[in-house]
Amino acid sequence: MSQILKLDALKNAPVSETPYPYFVVENAILDSEVKAVIQDFPQIKQGGSYNLDDVEIKPNFDRLLKSIDTPEFRRILTDKFGVDVMEHPMMITLRGYSRQKDGRIHTDSKSKLLTILIYLNESWEAETGRLRILNNATDMNDYVAEINSGPGDLVAFKVTDNGWHGYIPYEGQRQSIQINFLTSDKANAKHKFVHGLSAKFKKLFG
Repeated sequence: MSQILKLDALKNAPVSETPYPYFVVENAILDSEVKAVIQDFPQIKQGGSYNLDDVEIKPNFDRLLKSIDTPEFRRILTDKFGVDVMEHPMMITLRGYSRQKDGRIHTDSKSKLLTILIYLNESWEAETGRLRILNNATDMNDYVAEINSGPGDLVAFKVTDNGWHGYIPYEGQRQSIQINFLTSDKANAKHKFVHGLSAKFKKLFG
């Protein structure tokens, strides 16, 4: 299996500690591969997160998934954040469409140890829809970093009590893959059940 993530770029990315541990890698997918991966991103026309089981996985996108689910990827994150995720369950969900209500300031649930987001849009010209690493829970403009939603841009962060993040609302296609390392298999099953149930309701009533 060929590795299509730029693992050296992930290894060499500096970790910022303020306001919580995170790092950013622009164009984290090989230049020769990113276009094909984006073209094979599953068709998602509604908001919310989708389990991999609830979408059609095409070959080039599947290659990205396989390159994420490796000991090398886990080791890099373990070393950078000082959180051993070598044996913890990994959950991957997809988002394809952003609604006006999305992007509100929040922290991730305590059942998550690390979050990694990879944006899979051909380009990103909009001023909104760019994830911000925030200093607090109330001010979207008080941020230390703003991450582009362009082709293969990646942000990873340790889930903390003050891990505030969000983006100014954007309506339209906004494709991303979210990788979470979870505290337990029970937490993994719970998250997958909730996302799967939501997907079924969207198919019925969407």
